[in-house]
This record gives sequence, structure tokens and C-alpha cells, in this order.
Amino acid sequence: MAIAPAAAASAYQAIAKIGTSATPSATSVSSAATPPTSFAQFLDGAVKDALHTVQHGENMAAKDVQGKASMVSVVNAVNNAELTLDTVVAVRDKVISAYQSIMQMPI
Repeated sequence: MAIAPAAAASAYQAIAKIGTSATPSATSVSSAATPPTSFAQFLDGAVKDALHTVQHGENMAAKDVQGKASMVSVVNAVNNAELTLDTVVAVRDKVISAYQSIMQMPI
């Protein structure tokens, strides 16, 4: 399975954006200045960022239907949403695989 360079670059940008969110939500303003102190906080931020990216893609697609957005920005937003979804699914598969491996370990 070959990975397109543009897809790899977009995935790298999405991962880099997880740690440095440009638009923190109202609930995470206090934690925007400090890095997450636990894995749960990191995971929470990553999930919120993924949801924001997918919602942005949906909003841009709706704006395209209304004729209020350029095709380039719509394609970029939808592509970022697709890459984010693929990343979330891959992480979920790895977590499930790790859980199954742990459950199969003899005690």
C-alpha cells in the first residue's frame, strides 16, 4: 500500500497540530498554556481536535453546496477530515489489538 506524499504531509501537519491547537475552546483555555500532564488529557485534546477537524470539513462542504466557499478550501478541509478519520480508525485498531494481546497473556 503506497502512501501519497501529500497525504503524508497532511497527516504530519494534523499530528503537529494536536499539541499546538491554534484555537483552544472555552473549556481548554487554561490548559492551552501548559502541556497535558497526563495521557488522559492528551487523549482528550486529540479527540477534541479530531472532532473539530471533521466538523470543519462538514461545514466547508455545506458552504460549498451554498456556493459560499472556494473549491480549493473545500477540498483541503474534506481531505484533512478524511485523514483525521483514517488516523482515528488506525489508532482505535491498534488499541483494540493491544487490548486483545493483553487479554490473551497467561497469568
